[in-house]
Amino acid sequence: MLEIRVHYSYNTVMFNLISILIGIIALTLSFIGLVPLLGWTNWLILPIAGVGALFGLISSRASGMYFCIIVMCICAFRLWIGGGII
Repeated sequence: MLEIRVHYSYNTVMFNLISILIGIIALTLSFIGLVPLLGWTNWLILPIAGVGALFGLISSRASGMYFCIIVMCICAFRLWIGGGII
């Protein structure tokens, strides 16, 4: 049989690591947004996690992208509960 081997470059794997690091930073900042009257910080965290998801989209693996999407869902849920501001 003919084998097809895929060689991932160093850069595409690094994009996944960058995406995971951005997601970890966004997740730790989102804990600040869980405090009452500080929910507005989630508006700042959503674009950060979105940038992390874009890095994950470029990478050869999808784990970083999914992690950032989960962080975005947590922040969006917190905004929805607080009415978008609180």
